[in-house]
Amino acid sequence: MASKAYKEIMAGALDALAWVKGDKTKGREIRVRVSSVNVPALREKLGLSQHQFANAFGVSLGTVRNWEQGRTEPDGPARVLLNVIEKEPAAVLRAIQPGRKKAA
Repeated sequence: MASKAYKEIMAGALDALAWVKGDKTKGREIRVRVSSVNVPALREKLGLSQHQFANAFGVSLGTVRNWEQGRTEPDGPARVLLNVIEKEPAAVLRAIQPGRKKAA
């Protein structure tokens, strides 16, 4: 006999599949608007070079350069991360660099 948790997970998975196939009576869609971040301004505010910013926040140097030169734009999780860095850089650094005491 299947557990309650299994049944709930399976029901959710079936609803998700129905949604993808066009049955909008199953499940619901929630959209969250995450604002864009001016990466060069953020980096300069923190007093970091592109290389230091990339190293501090776990982003490749090439990605930082692409964002700053307008070749690509941060999206999805990167945009969320940049918003959190903009508002709470020390918290992000504490989370990803546990031994670090304070923000750059």
